[in-house]
Amino acid sequence: MKISKWTIVRTIMIILVIVNMLLKAFGINTINVNENVVLGVVEALVEIGAVVCAWWYNNSFTEKARKADLFFKALKESDSDVQTGA
Repeated sequence: MKISKWTIVRTIMIILVIVNMLLKAFGINTINVNENVVLGVVEALVEIGAVVCAWWYNNSFTEKARKADLFFKALKESDSDVQTGA
């Protein structure tokens, strides 16, 4: 199930409203933001997260990941040998 960015923005806005209500109740200055600012921050965080995930999962950094790469390479080679009848 995919959660839309607008659902995330609305949820953050509700949290900010509640925080602002509490701040007002205690006589503290409130947070002044609008939906477009929150949307921009959410989009930037999602984009950064996507870039980091793509970079991390497409590069083998750990020893186990490098061993897995070699295993999958050998598996693909043996699979292609079976298909060609070699």
